[in-house]
Amino acid sequence: MITNRTVDFFDTQFQRQVSEGKFALNPFEELALPFLCGRVLDLGCGLGNLSIEAARRGCSVVALDGSMSAIARIRQVASAGGLPIRAEAVDLASYRITEEFDTVVAIGLLMFFPKARALEMLEDIKNHVSPGGSAIVNVLIEGTTYLDMFDPGHYHLFGHGELQERCAGWELLQSRYDNFEAPGPSVKAFATVIARRPQRAAPDRA
Repeated sequence: MITNRTVDFFDTQFQRQVSEGKFALNPFEELALPFLCGRVLDLGCGLGNLSIEAARRGCSVVALDGSMSAIARIRQVASAGGLPIRAEAVDLASYRITEEFDTVVAIGLLMFFPKARALEMLEDIKNHVSPGGSAIVNVLIEGTTYLDMFDPGHYHLFGHGELQERCAGWELLQSRYDNFEAPGPSVKAFATVIARRPQRAAPDRA
């Protein structure tokens, strides 16, 4: 399971956002939104801002997170608006994807696991994107100095270029790096990839 320190960090953040009515998409969600289509899996969906907007635009969404308070908020909004969202609380440290999706999103998630699990989850994402579909992945990378949300030994900062290298053979629709100032003063350094899985080759005909 994601560590208690991380769960507490985000539960506090979610509660503050709800009390303040702050549900705007963050910059990475804004970047992802135009690429969402068909059946969407939003891993580590948080308060569901991206999932909700995707559903409003015609996508069918499965939204998963470890925070029950976040999932409760998504269910309430989906029910009130008649939106096609299935929201579930899961233990993302052991969760396995069991269906194919046209789009799989993992924004700000994979770095919250030790390296082996982070890379395992990345492969699980890639293996469950439909041919011609897209994976949208955003992670913290080396150079990040803001670590307040992590427990020692329970996170992985990806190497510069590692995310792109692990999407070799896929079409990179977006590949970018962003740095943001954080408390301390400190820095959050991000890599974001939007990659399209190749279509299956047509069978040979004699």
